[in-house]
Amino acid sequence: MQNRVCHLFGIRYPIIQGGMVWCSGWRLASAVSNAGGLGLLGAGSMHPGTLREHIRKCKAATDQPFGVNVPLMYPEIETLMEIIQEEGVKIVFTSAGNPKTWTSKLQQAGIKVAHVVSSSRFAMKCEEAGVDAIVAEGFEAGGHNGREETTTFCLIPAVKKVCSVPLIAAGGIVSGEGILAAEALGAEGVQMGTRFALTEESSAHFNFKDRCLRLNEGDTLLTLKQLSPTRLVKNDFYKQIEEAEQKGASADELKALLGKGRAKKGIFEGDLYEGELEIGQAASQLRKLQTVDEVMKELVEDYRTALRQMQDKQSW
Repeated sequence: MQNRVCHLFGIRYPIIQGGMVWCSGWRLASAVSNAGGLGLLGAGSMHPGTLREHIRKCKAATDQPFGVNVPLMYPEIETLMEIIQEEGVKIVFTSAGNPKTWTSKLQQAGIKVAHVVSSSRFAMKCEEAGVDAIVAEGFEAGGHNGREETTTFCLIPAVKKVCSVPLIAAGGIVSGEGILAAEALGAEGVQMGTRFALTEESSAHFNFKDRCLRLNEGDTLLTLKQLSPTRLVKNDFYKQIEEAEQKGASADELKALLGKGRAKKGIFEGDLYEGELEIGQAASQLRKLQTVDEVMKELVEDYRTALRQMQDKQSW
């Protein structure tokens, strides 16, 4: 499975764990890196001091490469970037903002930079900004999504057509077969959020994991489109949003309904009723809580099995 993504980040398998809010702490990131993938700390739900602590604990738990995911709209972005450089982090994945703002500054500090996009138009802007890799994320993904609502399998070939840097597919991929399918469309690696959010090492609350492992097809929907499109599990809070939107609620009214800490309440504290439960569509394919090591071994084995089966079926 060695390719440009593996060489770029110094990893064995081109499998990246998404830097998810309230899920991606040092235990998860270090476990993924130790298993041959690339673990990412989710800075979006961390205070600066907390991020520094998690970076140091991650260093102590693994001697393999790991990185930090940073939403560029984070209110204390300057402080976060200073900490990342001071602590010697070598890989940063950015999202939710203009890649030109930080890419060159980070690269000058010896840091590899990947940026997450939801369209080929934004992917071209990433290449212009000089990023080292692009994560193209389809709207199957959990949490915050692009307004284009482009599916992963439509997005990957579109981005591949206009960009030359290593391409990482994200959104709806939870299996070895999914990795192979993304590779067939032109991706050289995958980023998985949902699959790793529902592992033992994820810092998400057990209630959240248990609920997500019992989801069926159609139990998540994209909502909050007036603010920032977000994929949520249908629960009491989701119903409140749905009712407000049907009544024509303004963006300010939706912000008031959201309040503060909804995602923390749902994902980290396990409030299944009033919390914001962010997870991807592909959660409906998962039914058991596993360790990261079990997940990585299963992904690699299933990928290799699927590849052999496809090769055996070739008849054209």
